[in-house]
Amino acid sequence: MITKEQVTAAQNEWGAGVVKIGSLKQSRSECESFTSDFLDKLYSFENGPVLFKPTKCAVEQFRPTKAEAESYFIAGDARACAEDKGFAINPWTKVRFENSNIILEENRAIAMGNYFFTDLNGDEAKVEYTFGYTLKNGQLKIDLHHSSFPYSI
Repeated sequence: MITKEQVTAAQNEWGAGVVKIGSLKQSRSECESFTSDFLDKLYSFENGPVLFKPTKCAVEQFRPTKAEAESYFIAGDARACAEDKGFAINPWTKVRFENSNIILEENRAIAMGNYFFTDLNGDEAKVEYTFGYTLKNGQLKIDLHHSSFPYSI
């Protein structure tokens, strides 16, 4: 059975990875290498499409491939989606999760809530998320990632 602690650890690792990507902004080759490893380690692209709907996408809303996810996180000249600006190279200094609820199963977990991204000025951006995790070789891998800005009137 997947535990809440495993989900929390996966979320903390994801947040630390996003911060690390931004810290590598000035060294493009190192940033690309780290981002590729980050996606391989934390996402389940090797098992097929990932249901990835990132926050800041309007034209190409859904990103089922590693190349499209990498484009979203770091953009660049070789980006797969023209609208991408590189979400993770903002850069962010901190990411924290507030889970509304977590569903735990034998080989699957789903977490939903808000996560907060802190920028260089100390300002937080609040984003809603749903992450689905599958257990592969003892490690949680993301196969569902949906995030969006909260509804505003």
